[in-house]
Amino acid sequence: MRKKLSWVLLLSAVAVVTAVYVGNALATPASGFTGTTIAVGRFGEVDVFNHIPHNLHVWLSMQKTKGLSDLYVQSNAWTPGGSTGWHTHPGHSLIIVTAGAVTAYEGNDSGCKPALYTQGMGFVDPGGDHVHNIRNEGSVEARTVAVQLIPADAVRRIDAPNPGNCPF
Repeated sequence: MRKKLSWVLLLSAVAVVTAVYVGNALATPASGFTGTTIAVGRFGEVDVFNHIPHNLHVWLSMQKTKGLSDLYVQSNAWTPGGSTGWHTHPGHSLIIVTAGAVTAYEGNDSGCKPALYTQGMGFVDPGGDHVHNIRNEGSVEARTVAVQLIPADAVRRIDAPNPGNCPF
């Protein structure tokens, strides 16, 4: 019985190591991309709701978390042709393009439709299982500032395999 249990444990360990190795081997690393943490802060539970009516237009903002969260402010830079590689985050990000332009591609978009964001524009990365790749397809350096809210002590970036929907 002990011998059988030892074999089961050994085979289980081999399976886990193989899965981790294959997952890392299929990940698409960044190239020509540098992300720098400007600031990080720890927050307790957040429960904020703002509703500001203005004429007939409505502006609404909600944020609710359970447990502790980490808020990151990131400065990101891409050389021409640079790419973040396919990845996701455990929480959402608010991103502002501060120089040049970036093109975002969604992992679940079978048509690989590019979304171009230029200096002064902002966009949201919802995080979670939202796999994406952000590229600089221009001829000058591109820069963004991102604010990310994620669960406390979580890994901020999770590399993902190429979903196969884009030709790059």
